[in-house]
Amino acid sequence: MTAPKLSIKSDFAPLALSLSPSSRHQKGDSHIQNLKPTSTAHLYSDDRIVMTLDAGGTNFRFSSTQRGVPVTETIAMPSNGNDLERCLANILDGFTRVKSECPAPPAAISFAFPGPADYPHGIIGDVANLPGFCVGGVALGPMLEDAFQIPVFINNDADLFTFGEAIAGLLPHVNGLLEKAGNPKRYQNLLGVTLGTGIGGGIVRNGQLFFGDNFSAAEIWLMRNKLPPQMNVEESACIRAVRRVYAVLAGIPFEQSPDPRCIEQIALGAAAGNVEAARESYRRLGEAVGDTIANVLTLVDGLVVIGGGVSKGWRLFWPALMEELNSHYTGADGSSYRRLTQTLFDLEDSTQLEQFLQSETREILVPGGSRTVKYDPSQRLAVGISRLGTSEAVAIGAYAFALRELDQQAAASPAVGHLSIS
Repeated sequence: MTAPKLSIKSDFAPLALSLSPSSRHQKGDSHIQNLKPTSTAHLYSDDRIVMTLDAGGTNFRFSSTQRGVPVTETIAMPSNGNDLERCLANILDGFTRVKSECPAPPAAISFAFPGPADYPHGIIGDVANLPGFCVGGVALGPMLEDAFQIPVFINNDADLFTFGEAIAGLLPHVNGLLEKAGNPKRYQNLLGVTLGTGIGGGIVRNGQLFFGDNFSAAEIWLMRNKLPPQMNVEESACIRAVRRVYAVLAGIPFEQSPDPRCIEQIALGAAAGNVEAARESYRRLGEAVGDTIANVLTLVDGLVVIGGGVSKGWRLFWPALMEELNSHYTGADGSSYRRLTQTLFDLEDSTQLEQFLQSETREILVPGGSRTVKYDPSQRLAVGISRLGTSEAVAIGAYAFALRELDQQAAASPAVGHLSIS
C-alpha cells in the first residue's frame, strides 16, 4: 500500500476550508469539555483500533492500539522537521504503513504533537523544534482526515500524559490504595507535569480534561522562575537547565556539559565528574519545579504526577521539590504560616504514604441536637512519579481520548453503532 499523494502548494488552503461538521466532529462545540476518564476495564476491552504517533523532534514513531495495547509493530520514520513537504509525506507514509498492518480498519487517529497549535481544529502553528512548520499554520489534522477518511484528534503531549495517568495511572492507583486502607477519601483532580526539553503541564479537573477557552490552559512553562525571577520557570526546569547549571558550577563550556542522565550518574558517584555540581543542578531544578507546582495548586486542588525524561533522576531533585511544596511564608509581623493550606505528602516515601492513607474522619455533634455528622479536618494532597511511564501514559491518553470522542459522535448520531466506555 502506498501513501496518498501530497501536493503542498495546492492542498493547504482547501484543507482549511473543507471542514464539514461530520468530518471535523464539531470540535469547537463539544470537543473535550465533557470528556471524562473511562474505567480501566472498559479501556482494555474496546475492540476499536486507533492509530497513533509519537512525534519527536528527530524521529516519528507510528503504531496502533486496540484494547489498550499495541497491535502493530512500531514504525519509525525521520521527522525531517526542517522540510515541511518531506515531513508531511513521512507522516502520511507512516500512518499508511501502520494501517496496512492493522487487524481491522482503524476507527481514528489520535496523537500528541508539539505546539503552538489550534488543537481543536488540528492546525499546527510555528513549532520551534520543527522549523518546517513555521509557515503560519499547517492543517495537519484535516490533511490526515482527507487522506484516511477517519476522525483525527491532535493534542498537547502533557495533556494526554495527564489524561492517561488519570485513567490508568497515578490517580486510580492512589484511590485504590485509599480504598484498601479503608479511607473514604477519593481524589478527582490531577495536575500532570512533564520535564524534558521543556516543562509541560496538564490538568484533569473532576474527571474532565481542562483546556481553557483558547486551549492554552496549564502552560506552566511561562510561570515566573523563583531562582532568576526575570526568567520563566522553564529556564530552570528542563534538560538544558540541568546542563547549564552543571556547566557553570563545573567551570566548563555549555557545549561540553553532559546530558542529564550522565549528570545523574555523576551525582550518584557512578560516573566521573563534578559531584557537587551535579547534585546542585538537580537540587535547583527541584526547587524551581516545586515552586511552580505550589503556585498551580493554589488553583488546582489535586494530586500531582510528574513524568518526562528528566524525571528519571527524581531522587536527586525530590527533596528540594517536597521542601518547597511544604514551605512557609513570613508575614509582615514576622509570623510564619504555610504556603499551601494542604499538606503535601510524598508518595515515593513509604512512611509518608502510610500517613497519607490514614483517615482522620471523625464524628462531630450537630449543635442543638443529638445527630452526628462525619468530618475530616485534614487537607492533604500528594505528589508522585508516573505509574505508567511517560510514553505509555501519553499513548493511553491518546487512545482513550479518541474512544471517548467517537462515543460522543455516536451518541449524537444514534444510527451509528459503537461500544460505550462511559
